[in-house]
Amino acid sequence: MDIEKIFNISASGLEAQRVRMNIISGNLANAQSTRSADGGPYRRKDVVFSEALSEFTGGGSGEVRVSEVIEDQRPFQVIYDPQHPDANKDGYVQLPNVNLLEEMVNMMSASRSYEANVTAINSAKGMAQSALEIAR
Repeated sequence: MDIEKIFNISASGLEAQRVRMNIISGNLANAQSTRSADGGPYRRKDVVFSEALSEFTGGGSGEVRVSEVIEDQRPFQVIYDPQHPDANKDGYVQLPNVNLLEEMVNMMSASRSYEANVTAINSAKGMAQSALEIAR
């Protein structure tokens, strides 16, 4: 396998996980936001990954990319809080559909995937350095 291809695959994985961590951070930051630009509570977002296609090989390159960011369509949480400024006439408030535990697990998963890609880059770099030492 070409060493450059290893770097490209791992770099694309780093970028994809960075985007994923940013989206998760936004979800966590807005977990209590009852007002969004759309007028309702914040709706959780998630990323969709896909394999990048290479025009040179005619197929998949092994690289990953974020194909889109989607909104989670699960229902909002509803709580009874008649004192809340966004409560309806019956005293119920719609809260975002963000589950803090789920987001933390997703953040840990993204972090581990990021670390795995860093390890792959460091291993490839070590192999390239060893190859150069052998050539001396």
